[in-house]
Amino acid sequence: MALPMLPGNSVNRNLGKEKFHKSQHFDYSNGVAMMVGSEKPGIGGELLLGQSARPKYSLFPKGEGSNAPAWVAFDKQVLCFDAYFQEAVPQRREEKYRVRKCKIYFYLEDDTIQVVEPELKNSGIPQGTLIRRHRIPLPAPKDDCFYNVHHFNINQEIVFYNRTFMITDCDPFTRNFLIKMGVRLIPPASTPADPYATHRQEMEENMKPLRPYERIDTLKQFLEHDRKVLRFYCYWNDTESMFGDSRELILHYFLADDTMEIYEVVLPNSGRDHAPIPKHQPGEITDRTVLNVFGPVGQGGRYILDSLKTGAVEEEFYKDCDLTIGGVINVWGRRMLICDCDNFTKEYYRSKYGIEDFTPVSYQTSFPPKPARQVPPYTGFGSEEDSLCSCQGLLPKPPQKDFKKLMEKDRQGLVSNVLRFVAKMLTDSPVDKERVFIIYFYLSDDTIAVFEPPQRNSGVIGGKFLKRGQVKKPGQELFKSEMSEYFKAQDLYVGARLDLNNQPFQLLDADEFTFSYMEQHADEFPKANIGTIISKVKSISEEEQKKVKQFFTMSDPSSTGFIPYESFRTLLAEMDVQLSEHEIITLGRNYSLREQPEVDLSLVLAVAQDQLKKKNFENFTDMIRAFTHEDRDSEAISESIIFLMYFIIFTIQKFGVSKEMNTFIQQGCITLFKSDSNNICYVAKLLTVIQINTFF
Repeated sequence: MALPMLPGNSVNRNLGKEKFHKSQHFDYSNGVAMMVGSEKPGIGGELLLGQSARPKYSLFPKGEGSNAPAWVAFDKQVLCFDAYFQEAVPQRREEKYRVRKCKIYFYLEDDTIQVVEPELKNSGIPQGTLIRRHRIPLPAPKDDCFYNVHHFNINQEIVFYNRTFMITDCDPFTRNFLIKMGVRLIPPASTPADPYATHRQEMEENMKPLRPYERIDTLKQFLEHDRKVLRFYCYWNDTESMFGDSRELILHYFLADDTMEIYEVVLPNSGRDHAPIPKHQPGEITDRTVLNVFGPVGQGGRYILDSLKTGAVEEEFYKDCDLTIGGVINVWGRRMLICDCDNFTKEYYRSKYGIEDFTPVSYQTSFPPKPARQVPPYTGFGSEEDSLCSCQGLLPKPPQKDFKKLMEKDRQGLVSNVLRFVAKMLTDSPVDKERVFIIYFYLSDDTIAVFEPPQRNSGVIGGKFLKRGQVKKPGQELFKSEMSEYFKAQDLYVGARLDLNNQPFQLLDADEFTFSYMEQHADEFPKANIGTIISKVKSISEEEQKKVKQFFTMSDPSSTGFIPYESFRTLLAEMDVQLSEHEIITLGRNYSLREQPEVDLSLVLAVAQDQLKKKNFENFTDMIRAFTHEDRDSEAISESIIFLMYFIIFTIQKFGVSKEMNTFIQQGCITLFKSDSNNICYVAKLLTVIQINTFF
């Protein structure tokens, strides 16, 4: 009976396992994904279903098959023997011969031999590879054969090219290899001593080392303070010398070797080159005193350095403790004032010397103001801008326009960026008093144009009154060096008085775009800034506030919260606030109740027909089919959103009607053709007025 599958009744199959690795079953072969692990075991080396264990022994009996070649069986196996040979020295009294130690390498893979002599210090002879690697023939009369592994043994002489080498020992690998081959090894022999090497060793042991007179150890300082540099900002006043001026310098003090570097802060176009002034390490320029022990000068005499330093010039060098803010250092006759330092330098002096006051020293001197360029007065030829450009260079150039302002404030679609004001002429003439003018101010280039609408039976021909251009403000001198001031957009507001070329005008009203633009850019037009206007109104006295409350109560007895604009304007005009006409209009516009204008059916149809006729629209069948498809209840009505969507598809995306015009048509259609259920009745109303024949 099987145990139930409950906790504690199941057997943990991973108990006792130590390997949980997975075999790789997939790989790429020549860029093709393949399964390469069909015979590989599963997790931890366990066999998968259908796999059988492969035998670990060879399928072939031992002794069968050909032996591996020597270059495969003995690859990278080298026998190393210690040997020496004697070299005769016939022309020296100190030695008769030399014992030169070397190593013999025998490469088992191809029976090649190499002899290398280890290099000795101050040997005076060429050492290194004595015999390059190759097969060496046996000495005569067996010179037709070559050395092999059986010719080598310990404590045995071997001849290479008439030079006898005595093998004294070998390394453990060589010893084990020869024993496995059945070679009986002879005990190792000792290498005889070299007479000349023994003589040199005795001389070195009896030699007394030279005792230095003075030793300056800077290694510790270098290791502790490497890459640590103190930076000071200095000031050098060289105004007392001829053609001298003030210089700003930077001083670097290297803590690793107590050296300094000073370089000047060269300003652009100053006419000076950047050249550092290094200060060398202390002691490099100090000469030592030399004493003659015996013998004439220049004839083999002996000299020693004076340990007492008689006559030595003691020169002190600046240390880090000498550099403080406010201190003066003398650098080769130049007095430099240390004014400030960087944060690392402050932390260094704070931790080492406990200095806390790092108040910088002010060294900026008052220079005379740069003389302004003298511009000659305007001569009257050409414009003032053109004359000014001729004075700014040798080659006359035309005046440059403000293209950035032109691109931002130029006409964009239906947005004209033109301020329009209604004005009248201030004159005593009864005819000119009745004339009405429209003043255009172009924001793209601050130009002004004045037009007069034609009036019937006025006796005055309307049209262009003032050509577009910049207009100077009155009361300015003509022939002067300064540029004349022109009227800006901030000078135009309702109630303002303008003197355009000696003709006074007063602005009476403006269009909707002008009021909206000035209110949207209230930071540029203070007369349209509602915040500034309200602050002026709030500044009235308490008596004025009581009068205002009393006026509102009398003007609105029903407490509706609204009063006529004329009454509101009269109230503000009587108050002691000094508000301009434009400010009163802005305040009234901000708190006015605006009613939506009625939609003119004929105007909407005329605009829609005109736009469709311009684009040669003829696909009325698809439009009716689309409306019919959306008429799911067969009530000849369609949802407003569906109508707007299809109207945009047919008029904007395919035929390029402007978005502003399309919005106007949409709003008009929604207002005129809306049914009681807030849907568009396209059969009863829309299709009745939109006839195909009426378009063409």
